[in-house]
Amino acid sequence: DITMGVMANPFYLDMGYSKSEIAAVSKLFGFGMTLFGAALGGVLVARLGLHRPLLLGAVLVAATNLLFATLALMPHDLLWLTVVISADNLSGGIATSAFIAWLSSLTSVAYTATQYALFSSLMTLLAKLIGGFAGVVVDSQGYFVFFLYAGLLGLPAILLSLQLPRLHARLRASRPDPDTDHSPGPSGRV
Repeated sequence: DITMGVMANPFYLDMGYSKSEIAAVSKLFGFGMTLFGAALGGVLVARLGLHRPLLLGAVLVAATNLLFATLALMPHDLLWLTVVISADNLSGGIATSAFIAWLSSLTSVAYTATQYALFSSLMTLLAKLIGGFAGVVVDSQGYFVFFLYAGLLGLPAILLSLQLPRLHARLRASRPDPDTDHSPGPSGRV
């Protein structure tokens, strides 16, 4: 989604939407749907745990790129633009809140701020690098193909989300239980 984001405004303008239409839809509906998606994502994490909302967010974010691909083939339609932007921001809100919860679960209490800053920077690094070539792809392939590529870029996130429950189970199994761990502490005493 970050990869696609750099091309959003040029796409809207190239599709014939006015700046006032773009602002009204993306700022009004988009912002509201992002807040709703973030709240919904938080509720889903609280009720379902981390893994299912994380997978749902990954699938929805990839799928909304297909909505943008469809929009690229359509004539100027403000209602369709509103639906696509709303779906994109809703899915982004769900995915972001689930991802933040997951990142937070990875941090050590002693180094929370540093680790969170590092993890969140790493999260966006590849997308920002790839996003730098978005204009080249659009110029050579068009918006439809670009959004298909952007959707395909979501597949690794979906596959990783599917693997997380197994990885977490393996990690939990390898950690000693603090209630039964009798290894020497920092002082060398048990």
